[in-house]
Amino acid sequence: MPDPTVPPTPPVPLDALLARADLGLRRIAGPADPAAVVHWAHTSEMADPYPYLLGGELLLSAGVHIPDGAGAGYFDAYVSRIVAAGGVALGFGVAPVHDTVPGALVEACDMHGLPLLEVPPRTTFSAVARALWQLMAQARTAELRRVTEAQQSLATAAARPDPVPSVLQQLARRLGGRAVLYGPEGTRIAAAGPDPGEAVRTALAKLAEVVRPSGEEPSPSSASDTVAGLRLVAHALGNGEGFVLGTAAPQRDAGDHTIASVAAVLLSLLTGERHSGSGAGRSSALVRLLLGAAPAEVAPLLGGDRWRVVHGRPDGRAAPDPVAASALGAALGSALVDVTGGVVRVLVPGGRTVDRVPGWTLGVSAAAAPPDWPAADTQAARALARARATRTPVLRHGDRPALADLVPPHDADAHARALLAPVERSPALVDTLRTWLSLHGSWDRTAVALDVHRNTVRQRIARCGALLEADLDDPDVRMELWFALRRT
Repeated sequence: MPDPTVPPTPPVPLDALLARADLGLRRIAGPADPAAVVHWAHTSEMADPYPYLLGGELLLSAGVHIPDGAGAGYFDAYVSRIVAAGGVALGFGVAPVHDTVPGALVEACDMHGLPLLEVPPRTTFSAVARALWQLMAQARTAELRRVTEAQQSLATAAARPDPVPSVLQQLARRLGGRAVLYGPEGTRIAAAGPDPGEAVRTALAKLAEVVRPSGEEPSPSSASDTVAGLRLVAHALGNGEGFVLGTAAPQRDAGDHTIASVAAVLLSLLTGERHSGSGAGRSSALVRLLLGAAPAEVAPLLGGDRWRVVHGRPDGRAAPDPVAASALGAALGSALVDVTGGVVRVLVPGGRTVDRVPGWTLGVSAAAAPPDWPAADTQAARALARARATRTPVLRHGDRPALADLVPPHDADAHARALLAPVERSPALVDTLRTWLSLHGSWDRTAVALDVHRNTVRQRIARCGALLEADLDDPDVRMELWFALRRT
């Protein structure tokens, strides 16, 4: 819980006030501590200001309370009470009561380690307070900007193909420390940021056990500790499955808690499982399919009768894992996700637009009814192959009527079977011919789409031409073959 005695604004370094040329403040006693910060300014002419201080103040006084002939004992008592109340510094105005700062006050501040600032006659106490509020407002604006930028970067990281490592990397960078995700059994799943050493690693793992649900009694949602000068914090993720986020940073700014909380929410979504009415419907549909029901019968349980199949592959060489697949499904607005053969397949409602997802290459089928879902799956696979070959982020299979629709399906299928009969027993030749034609005869793009060498593509296309006894450079031949391949 926040301390009610501390204002909800960032404190200002005392050195920042001293650096203001318009104020002309000068430190004449006490330590020069760069870590000293001021929470507020307070003016008092009380001989004992202790009852009126909350701590963290720059106390301003013109010395009206100082009696004539006051000695070292008076100033020692005065300064000791300010220090006991938690005062950060004393600002002494040399006008209108005193021409100079009393020497006994300077000695008392040196003895008790309280910074003493000389306030020149031209600077009013209200000007000092106004400058402090201005610096606080600037710090608050900078902090809000930092938190907003951190939230945006964390959200972007959560949509990447490797969401958990990406979120941890962003969190570690924003905190300037270490971020670790622990699994339900206490194992370290992923980490980012510089290694803080064995002592901190052990302490952070033990702190994670404090917040991990045990089932016996309620556990705290977070816990903190300080080890080797680092602030350690453990956050129990909100999915209730035992995942814990741990951070170790050299300092703890006001915005760090907000940034870590955003990361904890995102990691809860990435590691947790959604339980809802739609989830129950998906479970029911799966059970019925396993028991022999037809897809058309269970489709209404999924929330619609026409769906698109989306095939996705992460950019780069990394193969997608279940967490990355879930992140893609979340970006597309669907929990119907499958990972197979290095490709993520997502079933998306037909009325939903599939847009680009950063870090992914997508192939999208036409909207299809349940009986046509296998064909839609094939469409998405072919669209993905073309998208990867042409380096297009999203490629959609055309779903508008074509000239082929003018030919009766039975006649079209018979013609396709007859035309492709010489190569139909070789799926590799058929797939290569289809991909090569779809990419306008590009050897390199076809090789990329099929993950084979370009010489392999040349050999297969030459073999197709020989078996089909056709000139594959002839546009009419290509058009007829493409028509036939569309029917298979």
